[in-house]
Amino acid sequence: MSITPQVLAAISGAIAAYIADEESCQAAAAGMAAPAPAPAPPLNLWALAGRQEAMQLRLLMQRRSLR
Repeated sequence: MSITPQVLAAISGAIAAYIADEESCQAAAAGMAAPAPAPAPPLNLWALAGRQEAMQLRLLMQRRSLR
């Protein structure tokens, strides 16, 4: 069974159209994807330790004042 040139041209045209359609769908899906969230700044351990110490000091002062 031999394929005529017209049938071969129709098949290759359909394959090219299918590939172009898939590429356009992928491009549209990539454009609609949500952007990645911005990275958070690194933790400042000195500030965290200072805050914890201040809260502990306040707690100790409150306990002393209630005696």
